[in-house]
Amino acid sequence: MSAGSAVATKPEPVSAAPVLDWSRWAAQAIVVGRPPASSEVLIGIVHVAIADTVAGLGHGRPFLVDVRDDRLASARAAVATAAYDVLRARVPGQQTFLDATYGEYLAAVRDGDAKTRGVRLGQKVAAAVLAWRANDGMANQVPYVQPPAGPGVWEPTAVTPPVDIVLTQVKPLVLRSSTQFRPAGPDPLTSRRYARDVAEVAAVGRVDSAVRTEKQTETVRFWTDNAAQWTRALTALAETRQLSIGAAARMLLRVHVSAADSLITCWAAKFHFTSWRPVHAIQRGDTDGNPRTGTDPTWSPLLAANHPEYPSGHSCFTNAVTTALQSYFHTDRVRLVISSTVTGTTRSYDRLSDVGADVREARILSGLHFRHAMLDGEVLGRGVSHWVADHLRAAR
Repeated sequence: MSAGSAVATKPEPVSAAPVLDWSRWAAQAIVVGRPPASSEVLIGIVHVAIADTVAGLGHGRPFLVDVRDDRLASARAAVATAAYDVLRARVPGQQTFLDATYGEYLAAVRDGDAKTRGVRLGQKVAAAVLAWRANDGMANQVPYVQPPAGPGVWEPTAVTPPVDIVLTQVKPLVLRSSTQFRPAGPDPLTSRRYARDVAEVAAVGRVDSAVRTEKQTETVRFWTDNAAQWTRALTALAETRQLSIGAAARMLLRVHVSAADSLITCWAAKFHFTSWRPVHAIQRGDTDGNPRTGTDPTWSPLLAANHPEYPSGHSCFTNAVTTALQSYFHTDRVRLVISSTVTGTTRSYDRLSDVGADVREARILSGLHFRHAMLDGEVLGRGVSHWVADHLRAAR
């Protein structure tokens, strides 16, 4: 064999860069004009393709697509192609951005057998992932049927359709069904705990609250960045930890699949219970049958959301993510740095559990959620994440 041939077939050095690059670009493409919950489901699907492509390069075990290892394939070409093909099919509105990004990325990979093999591997994995998610419900048109109005019943807070109602018909990525971890439901309107939660949100969550501090208001706004915010934090974590390509792919797979299934479960529960938001609970407090609650028809929340209150989507999502990270790193002591483009600030957490606690208070302070919905969302997110970690390999 000539020296030139030996160079041509020698595997290129492998780093986590392709995984992290395409994780960022996937989020960038997906979140455009799309609500956070359905965005995360698509991000999870893309990460299945990325992780199985990396496994096909000889770095770990596959989740879905078990292909023969090709250690001579270009990792850059393989990961880019798998992510691009899935994104092109599932996010067609971002075709221009995706074409330009993929074309430039692939052009930087040296032509030759490794590049060709990488493209072929990525195409094979992407095709299998797309076949797996064909008719998964994400393209369904789901009309909203308003239940009979009354105390405790959610009514839309905007003229637009309820946000992400399509998730009530989407097939989970790993869970057996979207009802598998359904919580018990909101508190009875006549209970003491419900009255306590109403009083708390009424005081701290109103738009012109006299008791919410400036720092607390900043916390509320910090946590309105959602999916893109977590992509930045997770890819930065992988870089800080200097994870290998296989480790980065597995970490992101576990996190995003857990988050996706937690949100599918959460939204199915939301539209099952159709529990009213604090805005209507407080404005119509004289109708709830609870002598401990008052009524304030002038009350408005700091933030608004057009989907049912219980359980909290942000709580389900955040605790699925942090639990997945705890499971992956085998500890709660993981330093996480999270930034917000909304506030232009950065927060550092030494414990993953501290992130969930921060989000819990932020959503109550925003006037969006009762504490009970936050706590039950936390349990849901943790339960889904633990189940995903146990069943990831066997899921089909």
